[in-house]
Amino acid sequence: MTERTDPPWEPPVAGTEAEHLVGALDRMRWTFRFKADGLDSAGLTAKIGKSDLTLGGLLKHLAAQEDYTFTVKLTGEPISGPWTALGWDGSNDWEFSSAADDAPEVLYAYWDGAVERARVKLAEALKDGGLDQLVHTGWPDGRKMSLRRLLCDLVEEYGRHTGHADLLREAVDGRVGEDPPHDWRPVS
Repeated sequence: MTERTDPPWEPPVAGTEAEHLVGALDRMRWTFRFKADGLDSAGLTAKIGKSDLTLGGLLKHLAAQEDYTFTVKLTGEPISGPWTALGWDGSNDWEFSSAADDAPEVLYAYWDGAVERARVKLAEALKDGGLDQLVHTGWPDGRKMSLRRLLCDLVEEYGRHTGHADLLREAVDGRVGEDPPHDWRPVS
């Protein structure tokens, strides 16, 4: 029998609910990173039509969302990572508009660092209370969100923006595809 080695973005074939949710999120993360990878400043600032959306803006936005989700929303602690020192104002527009001033290696480092921090915090949260635990964030009437809902919301955020990244990347250099090639790893 041949041993099968799946790439790191492949969700489990038959895992727990938590493993499937984390697997879905990681697949979106890897796919997004593949779509944004290996570009210079011109590629990261390229736009389509009248839209101001860029791959660099998406990298910075999703990096900030990773930290915001697994810090502020999960625990109620202030945002971590580089964001306050950079002048992050809590609005989504800041990430998109300020990314054009960042070098490609800085944008990739923001995203890579935020995802690593998020993976650690998520693993700790799952170990400490599972998907049913209530997180800090909620609604004005006092209802709290579960960790399950928090994960589903981030998967949705990645789904929306990975679709944007797909179109932007194809316009930059023609790169298309649902998943990265089996042996792909980030080059930047």
